[in-house]
Amino acid sequence: MSTAEPVFMMGKFPARIPTDRRYARNHMWAQSVPSGYRFGFSAYAVRLLQDVYFLEWTVDEGTALRERQAIGNIESSKAESELYSPVAGTLRSINADLLRDPSSINVDTYGPGWLFEIETAGEPLLDHGAYLTHLAEAWKVAERTIKGQANED
Repeated sequence: MSTAEPVFMMGKFPARIPTDRRYARNHMWAQSVPSGYRFGFSAYAVRLLQDVYFLEWTVDEGTALRERQAIGNIESSKAESELYSPVAGTLRSINADLLRDPSSINVDTYGPGWLFEIETAGEPLLDHGAYLTHLAEAWKVAERTIKGQANED
């Protein structure tokens, strides 16, 4: 029995996809915790963002969230973007350490680089295999965008 973690190749760069988590289509991982799920960016998302240097939350702990509701902002060397809730539920906890220093996202996104915890009753999350399939489809678009060919067929 192999214990090797699946890897999605982004060109020549590997993105680890741990099998002990579930995944959202917005490239966040989800790990079960007593209050619901802990979320963070997948290695795929971190690779696309590259160096994250600013993170801001626009909602407070205890807020009821809708799936895809804007909850914050992120800035990196490659992008400035709004952050969206991957599921509906109640925001239980925010990783306050990231507000002081978001570099943990870059260094260990599956550990201290986690973002927040949401209590949710049901979740439209993918297992690692379904997420790998989703990545293969998403990578085709991302690769064209990176190469400046987004408008070509």
